[in-house]
Amino acid sequence: MSSPTHETFAHSIPKGKLVKAFSAFLSPETILFEEEDLRPYECDGLSAYRVLPWMVVLPETVEQVQKILQICHSWDIPVVARGAGTGLSGGALPLKNGVLLSLAKFNRILAIDPISRTARVQPGVRNLAISEAAAPAGLYYAPDPSSQIACTIGGNVAENSGGVHCLKYGLTVHNILGLKMLTMTGEEISLGGETLDSPGYDLLALMTGSEGLLGVIIEVTVRLLPLPERAQVILAAFDNVAKAGAAVGGIISAGIIPGGLEMMDNLAIRAAEDFVHAGYPQEAAAILLCELDGTQAEVSHQIRKVRELLLSHGAIEIRTALDEQERAKLWQGRKAAFPAVGRLAPDYYCMDGTIPRNRLPQVLERINELSQEFNLPVANVFHAGDGNLHPLILYDANRPGELERAEQLGANILELCVAVGGTITGEHGVGIEKINQMCIQFGTAELQQFHALKAAFDPKGLLNPGKAVPTLHRCAEFGAMHVHQGKLPFPELDRF
Repeated sequence: MSSPTHETFAHSIPKGKLVKAFSAFLSPETILFEEEDLRPYECDGLSAYRVLPWMVVLPETVEQVQKILQICHSWDIPVVARGAGTGLSGGALPLKNGVLLSLAKFNRILAIDPISRTARVQPGVRNLAISEAAAPAGLYYAPDPSSQIACTIGGNVAENSGGVHCLKYGLTVHNILGLKMLTMTGEEISLGGETLDSPGYDLLALMTGSEGLLGVIIEVTVRLLPLPERAQVILAAFDNVAKAGAAVGGIISAGIIPGGLEMMDNLAIRAAEDFVHAGYPQEAAAILLCELDGTQAEVSHQIRKVRELLLSHGAIEIRTALDEQERAKLWQGRKAAFPAVGRLAPDYYCMDGTIPRNRLPQVLERINELSQEFNLPVANVFHAGDGNLHPLILYDANRPGELERAEQLGANILELCVAVGGTITGEHGVGIEKINQMCIQFGTAELQQFHALKAAFDPKGLLNPGKAVPTLHRCAEFGAMHVHQGKLPFPELDRF
């Protein structure tokens, strides 16, 4: 693994002793410790980084999870909670001397309340399964990551996931009302509930996006929305990426908030079209997918206005989905973009940064320059409406040095995002992938507060150690390296 490794704990507990302790309340098939059984858990969706876990447990009840945490706490054994393993920042990467706590068996929808428009679910429930279960009541769950067919709600909460409809309907943090969690000592805590607000500090928001550092989620109450009366997608093609980026700002500044506003460049367009056959114009430099939803009259008015805006920003082709089947096909191409790009090269490195919308044309230009400097192709697929970029860096890990070049290119893109006033993550989290860039995003005072929060929930630092928040020592070393290499303060961005 060429990426900076995460810190590990040293303990002297024999594996056999821990297996014996777990065997008192777990069945043998739910305690994995042989290499062939552990291999499926050695990485998450960011498969370039792999660590074989010391042990994996698959509990089925809250009481079993509590006992696991209590034993590990008493013996100072670190724990990494894991959902479906679809994450893209190494957040669920296991520890070679720790326990991987899989919540895959917590996959039940506990209740759907059409009157209060809520669903109460276990953390292992798939994102898409919530909307499928709520559909008979005319409801759905809005956040829809591209991996929604497989990713779980517990992981969505841990990473504060978004999706193509997050521009209008918000991220996970805006769509959950309550959580039940366990601390490292096994204590159960309830946060929020089924109402819009609750007294005290907003610990619900603190837990969302905390990447498993503060507690283990055992139940989630989500907000459900009524299915819109009408939803229609406009596809607009451009002969210039900068024009497409400018069109995004034009739509938002006109006071229109689409249900989804996505952008793909030519490399991503061709990959998705070859894979899904969605009907994308393969000669276009970029396309925008703009979905408008609401009442019949509202959508009709907005479609006319958006078409005018797109033409005024240089669109060379505009197409409107005529029915639900065509709408679904256009979105299928976008949601299949990641696996589609995976057909273009042996490996790809998926980045995740967010920038102010008005910086979109300049940042895309700079990413193209970086792609040429590193001699690695980059396919751009992103949530254009909220400035959440997903550059996909193509490389071949079998070629010496290419993974390292891809990582450095990715780091430069993240640092570019910070330099223009953005952030190093929009929805994938920090994990281990972006931990060095946290040193650029935040100063010493902020990082000290992050560590203080971690210590308040997990004094021993046993939950997912070495992820998301870097040590001050690490940041000092990283900063010194950047100064030595002349990388600060981003002189190449002066023209922006």
